[in-house]
Amino acid sequence: MPNTAPPRLAHWLPAHGPATPLLSHLAAAAAELPACEPERMAVRVLAALQPLRADPEVLAAAALHLWPGLRAALPAEVLAGSPRLAPLLDGLAASGQVSALHHQRQGKGSAEGLRRLLLALVRDLRAVLVLLAVQLVRLREAASLPADERRALAELTADIHAPLANRLGIWQLKWELEDLAFRWLQPETYQRIARLLDEKRADRERVIEQAMQRIREALAEAGITAEVAGRPKHIYSIWKKMQRKGVPFSELYDIRAVRVLVDDIPACYSVLGLVHQLFPSIPSEFDDYIAHPKGNDYRSLHTAVIGPGGQTLEVQIRTHQMHEHAELGVAAHWRYKEGGGADASFERKVAWMRQLLEARDEGEDALMAGFSTELVEDRVYVLTPRGEVVDLPRDGTVLDFAYAVHTEVGHRCRGAKVNGRIVPLDHRPATGDRIEILTAKTSEPRRDWLLASNGFLATGRARDKVRAWFHRIDRARNVQAGRELLEKELRKVALLHADLAPVLAKFRFETIDDLHLAIALGDLGPSQVSRTLHDHAQAVKAPTEAASMVSRRPHAPPSKAPFTVEGVGNLLSQIARCCQPVPGDDIVGYLTRGRGVSIHRATCPSALRLLAREPDRRLPVEWGRKNASSYEVDITLRAFDRKWLLKDLTNVIAQMGVNILGVQSRVDEGQGIAELRLAVRVADFGQLSDLLGRLGAVPGVQEARRIS
Repeated sequence: MPNTAPPRLAHWLPAHGPATPLLSHLAAAAAELPACEPERMAVRVLAALQPLRADPEVLAAAALHLWPGLRAALPAEVLAGSPRLAPLLDGLAASGQVSALHHQRQGKGSAEGLRRLLLALVRDLRAVLVLLAVQLVRLREAASLPADERRALAELTADIHAPLANRLGIWQLKWELEDLAFRWLQPETYQRIARLLDEKRADRERVIEQAMQRIREALAEAGITAEVAGRPKHIYSIWKKMQRKGVPFSELYDIRAVRVLVDDIPACYSVLGLVHQLFPSIPSEFDDYIAHPKGNDYRSLHTAVIGPGGQTLEVQIRTHQMHEHAELGVAAHWRYKEGGGADASFERKVAWMRQLLEARDEGEDALMAGFSTELVEDRVYVLTPRGEVVDLPRDGTVLDFAYAVHTEVGHRCRGAKVNGRIVPLDHRPATGDRIEILTAKTSEPRRDWLLASNGFLATGRARDKVRAWFHRIDRARNVQAGRELLEKELRKVALLHADLAPVLAKFRFETIDDLHLAIALGDLGPSQVSRTLHDHAQAVKAPTEAASMVSRRPHAPPSKAPFTVEGVGNLLSQIARCCQPVPGDDIVGYLTRGRGVSIHRATCPSALRLLAREPDRRLPVEWGRKNASSYEVDITLRAFDRKWLLKDLTNVIAQMGVNILGVQSRVDEGQGIAELRLAVRVADFGQLSDLLGRLGAVPGVQEARRIS
């Protein structure tokens, strides 16, 4: 690169950038500022972006990112009038985090996580163009840097920027990024290969152009429609192939390459015949990946010939569809060259990035609209305290992170810090968060981590690890733990003495112990058991009661109450205060003296005593409208008395959309225990069960249950 001063930005933009109001304002602001090093860098980067036909917003973002003084000089209304500029600038600023993490890692471990983190941080994908151009300019001028800085810059490029340019198909930047990084990382090898190339790059390009011209002429004479393109192989690519194949430079036949794209498979073989007529072929260097695709379904014809001037030349022939598949599908160029496993969401994002870049001249707004709706980033990329990147599903928790780091870290997890702040184990981190796991000395995962309603674990992999830990415990301990979990749930919803036979039948358990074991190992949730008991009570009625109902009742008129008193119409009725049944409970009616029918739960002790004395006052009732608005329920809580306890409890209730009708509280000062009785309105049993579970998870709460 000649050591000449670049033009001022105010002069460069009118001469090379599109004439838009944004760039005009930018040039005017630049003219008012003195020349400086950030301006020089900005002009170099804009020049590198020019061959990529970057749009005005990308050019403006590059200049503003590299020259902070220019942003301060630009009128505020100009930035306000370009709303898509802010995401570009935010992405460019966030990219510095990846560079800092790479420096912190000092080349240890895989850089794949950092590449994914970069793509997650850069929300406007056009920012990637600027990042690659900035890195290229820095590499071009790296000769003036100290050796250690130059090497660090080359390592960052080789790990992050060159692979991204390769995956995105930005060939104008890719080959130069790779070659310059290779030059500074392995200078002796670079110079040796450069000497082996006994012709200048321009000479190699001339040979390729001559071959392309002869192929085009032959195709025209044969009446075959095709696209012909070619480029010389650059130094880094040559070295990679020598390493991969374990062959010397003299046995490489694709230093110069031509690619021919046609419409269908018969045309591929017709072109192959024409090429072999034009140039002598090298028989040992022919591969038919159309008849015999590679394992990743890559398809193409590869042949090597002696081209113009006696120089070897590789010719690749494929259809447009094969080319698109090789570029964007499972046989993408970057995968079989770089290796690594598949990640559908990440590949989808890369594919969309490539389509975005390739469609700059085909209506960008339409493509961006499709991009925003069809591409949903479903991963978050978080950091360990050492700066390593861990990816989680979008709903992953810090406990999922602990198990992703190591199984023992998960088993010993007792808390977590996110960006230095202590958070609960069900906290969902965001991309870029730094997480520190607080561990105990011994491995002791908790069984409630397996309960989906608690929201501790979102990944099946982490749940499997917790289950595996509990599987190693002896059966008796697991059965006992499952029994305790189930009793806690049934006591909470006032079903402690319910018959479990319907549960055994539904889930096909032979014994109660098998049921308890499944609960202990997380194969069945206690809430599933309580829900099954309620569903069974709602669906099944005593045969004798049904027979009596059929024999003596006329059809009752529609009732406005949420339940129907069978055989009696227009009779006053009300929910009993003693047990307050909700839809899903098995219920019974008691005909009072002067107050109509009182509706009790079938297991209500008060109702059982009354009906034992006066069985003739029993009336069959059943739930009517399933969509009744709400039902009043009393619940009781025991908790350690602490500041903000009531606030935390009412926040949970409000988040579930439950109304509080009344609160009574009593505090045992000696033991520091608070007892609360809450009257609430719930929609149904499911909401009641969820509410009790969440209240029981509030810190300090010992028990949350329905009053029986």
